[in-house]
Amino acid sequence: MLKKWLITALSLSAATGVLAQDGSTQLLWGDTHLHTKLSADAYLMGNRSLSPDDAYRYAKGLPVVNAQTKHRIQINTPLDFLAVTDHDVYMGVIPKLFAGDPSLVKTKEGKKLYDMVQNGEAQKAFFDLVASVNSNKPLAALDTKEIRQTVWQEEIISAAEKHNQPGKFTTLIGWEWSSLPNGANLHRVVLVKDGADIAKKFVPYSTFDSDKPEDFWNWMEKTSAQTGADFLAIPHNGNVSKGQMFNDVDSYGKPLTAKYAKTRMRWEPVYEMTQIKGDGETLAALSPDDPFAEFETYNHALDGREGSKSALPPDPNGYARSALMRGLEYDKKLGVNPFKLGMIGASDSHSGVSAVEEDNFGGKFPLDSNPEGKSKSLTPGTIGYDMASAGLAGVWATENTREAIFNAFKRREVYGTTGPRIQLRFFGGWGFQAKEAEANNLADIGYRKGVPMGGDMTQSPSKKAPSFLIHAAKDPIDANLDRVQVVKGWLDKNGQAREKVYNVAASEGRKINNNQLAPVGNTVDLETATYTNSIGSAQLATVWKDPDFDPSVRAFYYIRVLQIPTPRHTLYAEVALKQSPKKGYLSTIQERAYSSPIWYTP
Repeated sequence: MLKKWLITALSLSAATGVLAQDGSTQLLWGDTHLHTKLSADAYLMGNRSLSPDDAYRYAKGLPVVNAQTKHRIQINTPLDFLAVTDHDVYMGVIPKLFAGDPSLVKTKEGKKLYDMVQNGEAQKAFFDLVASVNSNKPLAALDTKEIRQTVWQEEIISAAEKHNQPGKFTTLIGWEWSSLPNGANLHRVVLVKDGADIAKKFVPYSTFDSDKPEDFWNWMEKTSAQTGADFLAIPHNGNVSKGQMFNDVDSYGKPLTAKYAKTRMRWEPVYEMTQIKGDGETLAALSPDDPFAEFETYNHALDGREGSKSALPPDPNGYARSALMRGLEYDKKLGVNPFKLGMIGASDSHSGVSAVEEDNFGGKFPLDSNPEGKSKSLTPGTIGYDMASAGLAGVWATENTREAIFNAFKRREVYGTTGPRIQLRFFGGWGFQAKEAEANNLADIGYRKGVPMGGDMTQSPSKKAPSFLIHAAKDPIDANLDRVQVVKGWLDKNGQAREKVYNVAASEGRKINNNQLAPVGNTVDLETATYTNSIGSAQLATVWKDPDFDPSVRAFYYIRVLQIPTPRHTLYAEVALKQSPKKGYLSTIQERAYSSPIWYTP
């Protein structure tokens, strides 16, 4: 029965979503983090042409022109939703400057930047702007409220309204708050639930207004009350936050309080855990017993002064799994969890297109979308080889509309992948039976007997262990699946957070023995950048019961699904260029999906 259901589900168009068996939610795919030429860094690093209009056209399946190479590019499978989130600082200013806007060219700051670019120093101009953000000292002539309001209304909102098609394709109005104190990435993508009628009532909050998250949350609270707007802020790249993203103190150096925790979770229920600038789940140094911990690691500082691979040491305050674990400790201490995070993926592409497939990667910037450009410097110490082709958000929404997608984010019924559209269902409850993993109405059972990903389980009845209903299916046009794992974090008797990764489902009939599982194998041909689906499985489903459950302590559980090995985007470039693999970089990877957690609180 399950096989029949899978074939039916995989045959449905990705542009319409995959309906749950009870019809209550459908799986929608989208990108909540994309930059166009309106972002200063994107423009100065080669995206001189692709606008928000182009970004939405690409996401809907239409061909567009690469900003640098000028060749036609097109997404393999259209998205269901997209948010264009250009940077708050200098939004739209640089394109205006180089279009000859006299109000900008004649200023001291504008002329200096203009001359630098004309003299072939675009990268230096880029880092002059970065330096102004680091120090929170704007180039005043290039950061006026008038310019910000014009760009926001006439380009960002206008393009979103033009392309929004409720029920078919959704555009989310948003921007990126780009806090970068002393080079520590504290960026948040900001999404608005509403349309133009509400979004035009305010101008996006800028890093130059304040680079402190607490001030940003206060602004959202105040603006929401004044305008009726509802906001969602999504932090990203804690891996390059220098340990500040999930710190034990606030922006003023004070210990976290219950008020801080409640406020943060009011506005930031979801974390962008994987994207172009690296995978942010965990590191081998933080999770030494997890053989799959080290994936697409990126730890280059963003301040333009540091750039080497060793610049940023492993810091638990910058990674999602560590944050989830410490959140349990805070929950016990404060009664509120400041790091109760749902998890998604997004691109953070600055090339104007959400092209995250390994064989169709659009690059961080237009430069590294070109095979030859992958070896060229993007920022000090980084090249295109350092970038990951990732990621996407899977959203279980009641319909393809702004409100429904926004609400799914709020309740954390979302998950992330590193690019492939792996379908994932995850429910937690107290009475799932093994046979239900094979049921044709799996989702209906999950909702009726438990809670979905992002949900909460409370006191165990009769101290029984929770059971989890799990189903994963491959991307219809991508690789087979290797395994499904449950990642658990819990508090021990001393209140110390612990972690363990359980192998719970394996492809090809491989046996899990004492939590050990043999590698699935590797079919990648390094000479041709091809692979076969002769290994792995199209779907994996199981009901898993926690064998180590203690009903008296807090815990969380999330799913990690691994694909079989496939070529990395750099291998495709190397084969095209007839080059040998570059030392220090992998040629094959195991793409993955991460669910939002389910929490247990006694």
